[in-house]
Amino acid sequence: MRLSAVATALISLVSVAFAPPAAGQRADDQILPKSAVFQRQGEELLAAGKLEQAEDSLEAALTADPRNRWAFVDIARVAERQHLYGKAVRMTSKALLLEPNDPNAIAVQGEAMVELGATARAQANLQKLQTICAKGCPQVAQLSSAIARGPTVAAAKAPATPKTD
Repeated sequence: MRLSAVATALISLVSVAFAPPAAGQRADDQILPKSAVFQRQGEELLAAGKLEQAEDSLEAALTADPRNRWAFVDIARVAERQHLYGKAVRMTSKALLLEPNDPNAIAVQGEAMVELGATARAQANLQKLQTICAKGCPQVAQLSSAIARGPTVAAAKAPATPKTD
């Protein structure tokens, strides 16, 4: 009888030690209100064309709650407007780690890939979007038109004739 009491205590201790901390975790879509306020402020600044202030506000949103995937997507949008397409891809990748099927993140990432010249990867994003949005969503049309248009920045920077020395 004494052995079973020790065994029961040991099993209880092990199960408590390895139990997941469910009380301290939040769902992906339950971000802290402070983070949401900073993110909305960042969206407004982005719409107004104040890119540096928008990025500051969105980074504050991520500081308040690093699980705010919408802030990652908005930072990617800021990066695209600044022609920082590699950064846009990295930010959307972080958003996709939090929610792999986020249509906004997939579309923004695909647009940045087009600008980088990675059309095949952008096409893979489009196929994923078409699977996710079987009934259609605006992100599919958005990415389709970006792929059809092709990289705009690379075309604008390319000289018409090669330089000669």
